[in-house]
Amino acid sequence: MSKVRTMEEMPLSRFHYKMFAYASGSAFLDGYIIGIVAVALSVMHSQLNLSVTMMGLIGTATLAGMFVGGMLGGYLTDLVGRKKMFIIDMLVMAIVSILQFYVNDPMQLVILRFILGIAVGADYPIAGALMTEFAPTKNRGALLGGLNALWYIGYAGSYLAGYCMLSIGDTSWRWMLLSSAVPVIIMLISRLNMPESPRWLASKGREEEANAIVEKIFGEKVIMSAEKETETEEKTSFLDMFRNGYGKLTIFVSVFYAIQVIPTFAIGTYIPEIFSQFGFANGSREYLGSAIINIIYLVGLIPALYFIEKYGRKPTLYWAFLACSISLFALGAISESNAPFVFILALFVIYGSFNTGMGAHTWIYPNELFPTHIRGTAMGFTTGMARIASSISTFLFPAIMASYGLAITMYICGALLFIGFLVTIFMAPETKNMSLTQASSINKPNNIEQDSFVSNKTAN
Repeated sequence: MSKVRTMEEMPLSRFHYKMFAYASGSAFLDGYIIGIVAVALSVMHSQLNLSVTMMGLIGTATLAGMFVGGMLGGYLTDLVGRKKMFIIDMLVMAIVSILQFYVNDPMQLVILRFILGIAVGADYPIAGALMTEFAPTKNRGALLGGLNALWYIGYAGSYLAGYCMLSIGDTSWRWMLLSSAVPVIIMLISRLNMPESPRWLASKGREEEANAIVEKIFGEKVIMSAEKETETEEKTSFLDMFRNGYGKLTIFVSVFYAIQVIPTFAIGTYIPEIFSQFGFANGSREYLGSAIINIIYLVGLIPALYFIEKYGRKPTLYWAFLACSISLFALGAISESNAPFVFILALFVIYGSFNTGMGAHTWIYPNELFPTHIRGTAMGFTTGMARIASSISTFLFPAIMASYGLAITMYICGALLFIGFLVTIFMAPETKNMSLTQASSINKPNNIEQDSFVSNKTAN
């Protein structure tokens, strides 16, 4: 009798890379849709007679929509299924992306950007849940964390696309906003062939369908899990995130996630200032420069993914928080001196590289720490909380800069990241090498049953 293996024990295969491609579209589209509007605003402000307030509303509408989308989309993902929501979400995103081309009133664009934000926010918990529920245990951290890279690629890609379309002229902003429909439609068509999550099916009592999918993908000698999530139930409740020991984990993920993204979005305001010393400002070259520096930031993700699997989630998160905090404190200290530009740039690159690696954990922790029946709900909730925090910080950042200056602003951001360091030290659990059932039962070790999750299958 040959040994029966679980999905989580299977080696990386072409199927896993295909699932990564499906899931990575969420982060890519988030970065692209947020980035392209910044370039478009530089052209459309005169075409649509935009006031400063209206420009702010258009710029932050997507982030605000992501708050709603994360909250609602995550819950619906757990309620009706991963695949179904993946398809519906892409369809909405495609329609809204196309409608942007035809707007004639600023408020129309605000509404469309808000709806687009809802769709993008909803896509996060779907992607995270699917990737998590198919990933092998020993590669799960790298696969989930790797999704974060696609945000920077999407963001950089939006600036490159916007830079190339500036030559179209006064209507270039319409083509820029329309351009997001291209990757959306490609992703929509691709996702039509993806499978539903067997874990989600089993959590709804549909074990037969779940087993059939596992067998089709991995073969007869593979089962879903050797453990059983005893908290699994047919009906998902939004409040389950705060019950049965999960409340502390929800607070931890929400806090560290929000702290990570607040400086990420706010400090983006400083990139044009850096490029002015490169000679990139006062023209379209600043958009090309923004793309370049975001690609440089990706360098930090490569070692981060290796260390996450080798040393664990917790140490790689708190050291990243600390490195980012020290970098910003140093930038604050030298902001009024005549420090060499190379030194200033190096500090920003150190900050950005560690921050990129830190962002990998925003995909890993919320997906590993919660069981199948509330995994999407928890990811959606924490994403929503983080995005509303980032939209507020983006709105307030210029006022803080104007009132207190560059040095104090850098100190505030550095202090915030140091708080993240302390939160991680005292609250973060370690989930390295744990099965999903073990990780999601980390506060309740007695709730894991060493039985087959769906059925005991044997192979000759």
